[in-house]
Formats: sequence, structure tokens, C-alpha cells
Amino acid sequence: MLEEADVRKIMQGVRAILNADQSTSGVIADRWQGGQLVLRPGKAGTQEKVVPIDAFFRKIVMVRDRLRVLEQRINNHPKLADSDRLELHEYITRAYGSLTTFNVLFADAADRFVGAGSAADES
Repeated sequence: MLEEADVRKIMQGVRAILNADQSTSGVIADRWQGGQLVLRPGKAGTQEKVVPIDAFFRKIVMVRDRLRVLEQRINNHPKLADSDRLELHEYITRAYGSLTTFNVLFADAADRFVGAGSAADES
């Protein structure tokens, strides 16, 4: 038999999964709508993978939104020292920087990833 706390955690997890697509924000640029992401392997005789770019874009937006939630939780955590908070923010900033390659997919510049590098790194 499950404890009440376990049932509550399971229900929270299910709600999070069901609301995941609804919680994402960002609009894909017009030129990419309806497109495909084609992953072509370098090994001869292996099959390529084709992914609808809209689905790939939703995944990128979900990663961005989850990083934002993580930032908020770090900011509001009562037991983190300022030095730990700063170190964790630096990791998140580097993660954003690693994702700037995908900025080309966003219609609105305000939705794009911003890392610690220069503006030239974000294109």
C-alpha cells in the first residue's frame, strides 16, 4: 500500500507531465514551420533519422523553461549560501550559452538563449 505522501508525489509528477506542453512559451520562426530535422549518420549503411522540427523546437523550449525554473528555485532556496548560488548560476549561464546555436529557430529575439559570451556567439 502506498503512503499518502507517495500518492501526492505521483499525482504531482503526472500533473507536471500533462502540463509540460502547455507551459512552454516561444514561437518558431516562420521559415522553420513544417520543416524537418534530418540526422544523417556518418557510418555507411545506417539509416538517417527525420524529426519534425516543430517537435524538436518544443523540446528546446522545454529545456529553456526548465532552466528558468531551476534558476528561480536556486534564487529562492533558503539554505543555499551566496557563493553556492553564484556557482550554480554560472553553470546555468554556461548551459544557456551551449544552447545559443538553436536561437535561429526562435521568431522572437526575446525568447532566445543568452550565455556569458559575446553577441556574436549567439547566432
